[in-house]
Amino acid sequence: MALLSVKNLCITYKNKEKEVYAVDDVSFDMESGDSLGIVGESGSGKSTLAMGILRLLSPKSAHIEGNAFFKDNDLLTMSKSDFNKLRWKQISIVFQKSMNTLSPIHKIGDQLEDIYRVHEPKATKEQIKNRVLELFKLVNLSDRIYNLYPHELSGGMLQRTSIALSLLHNPELIVLDEATTALDVVTQGQILSEIKKLEKTINMTRIMITHDMSVVATVCDKVAVMYAGRLVEFGFVKDVILNPRHPYTQGLIKSYPLMKAPKDELKSIPGSLPNLSKRYEGCIFAPRCSIATDICRTKRPENREIKTGHMISCHFAEGI
Repeated sequence: MALLSVKNLCITYKNKEKEVYAVDDVSFDMESGDSLGIVGESGSGKSTLAMGILRLLSPKSAHIEGNAFFKDNDLLTMSKSDFNKLRWKQISIVFQKSMNTLSPIHKIGDQLEDIYRVHEPKATKEQIKNRVLELFKLVNLSDRIYNLYPHELSGGMLQRTSIALSLLHNPELIVLDEATTALDVVTQGQILSEIKKLEKTINMTRIMITHDMSVVATVCDKVAVMYAGRLVEFGFVKDVILNPRHPYTQGLIKSYPLMKAPKDELKSIPGSLPNLSKRYEGCIFAPRCSIATDICRTKRPENREIKTGHMISCHFAEGI
C-alpha cells in the first residue's frame, strides 16, 4: 500500500477576472521510505501541488479536485479537526524562505517548545528540551542555539533549525519546498548531506521541491518532472536523469551547466510557459517542442509506463 497516493489532482486559482489552471490532472504514488524530487521551471505548479495536498491554500482563491490518500485517508475530504491532528505530527513541511518564519523577538527554544505543545500539551519543559536538543544534534547544530534569537544565527543555521522543527514529532512524510535555494553552495551541500543522514537514522519519506536537477540527482531516489501544471515524466532518478524520454526533461538536463562541457553544449529551451488561464487540447509543451506534430497540438497524450515505474506523457515516448 502506498504511503501517499495522489489521484487526478487539479488545482485552479480563481478571481473575479479569470481562472488559472495551476495543477492539471496530476497522479503519482509514493511508498514508505521514498525520496521524491519534484522539478520544473518557475510557475510549473510544484509548490501549488504540495500546498494543495497539505490543505494550505485558501478555499476562497483555490478550487481543488481529485484525491490525495495518506495511508488510505483522503487528506482533501477529511474534517479540518482530523487533518489538524495529522498535520505536523505525521506530515510536516519546510517552507520556501523558512528562515524568515521564526519570531525575531523570541528565543529559538521557546518557539519550538510552544509548537511542540500543540500536539503534546502535557509534555514537560525538560522532555521538550531533550527532544529539541536531540534533533539539533541530528542536523548538526550546537545546544547553545536553544537559547539564542533568530538574528544571532546564520542562514544555514536557521535552515537547519527549520528542518529540526519539521521533525519534532517524527512525521512519516516531510515536504521540503526549495529548502536550500537561498543558501550558498557549501552550506547547501552540507544540509543535503544532513538530510541523507537523517533518512538512514529515522524512517522518513520525503518530497523535495526544487528547480535544481543536481539536487534531485544527489539526494532523491525518484523524480517527478512538472511543466505548466502537468506531470510529464515520473520515475527513478537513475532512469529519468540518465535516460530522459520526454523532450522537456531532456531540455532541462541540457540546460544545466557542466564543469567540463564545451561552451556550445549548453542549450536553453526556446519560448516560455503558456498562459495557464487558457485550456489546451493537446500537449501543453507542444509550442516549445522540437519534435511536435499535429497530433501533439490537438490530442492530449496519456501517461504511459514505458518501463517499470517510468511514466511518460508524450505521444512519441517510445521513439525518443
